[in-house]
Amino acid sequence: MKLRGQVWKYGDNVDTDAIIPARFLNLSTPGELAPHCMEDVDPSFASTVKSGDVIVAGENFGCGSSREHAPLAIRGAGVSCIVARSFARIFYRNAINVGLPILECPAAAGDAERGHELEVALETGEVRNLTTGRVFQAEGYPPFMMEIIDAGGLVPYTRGRIEAGS
Repeated sequence: MKLRGQVWKYGDNVDTDAIIPARFLNLSTPGELAPHCMEDVDPSFASTVKSGDVIVAGENFGCGSSREHAPLAIRGAGVSCIVARSFARIFYRNAINVGLPILECPAAAGDAERGHELEVALETGEVRNLTTGRVFQAEGYPPFMMEIIDAGGLVPYTRGRIEAGS
């Protein structure tokens, strides 16, 4: 699966409170959370992000509280994936659980700037900056994780497996 979108660039240590402020934690669906995604960090994000766009960030993206609201808000806003230098471990797991692909690729994160266009191949981990022409290599997703992402997250994946009798 190849994803393609415009870059939204953020720095290091973007925490879950910055991704979705705690005052919105009474909401629980991606559609409800999306209008508030990144609003305290980047007030224009939710109203101007386009479906398929890519967040690029520095170190430790998604640090802070362990809440699935953060990747749900990002997914609800239409972001196709996140490329960062590194992710907080709990955010990494929560993102996969809700079907939001993320890739650790320090070189690509350092190269990309706001407004660049990226193409990301999830299976191979190739990150291509279409603006600069540079190509970077992250670790691709193994087939079982692609199945979870393709299903829209762990719950729909598990539900599908149960319904299929496997």
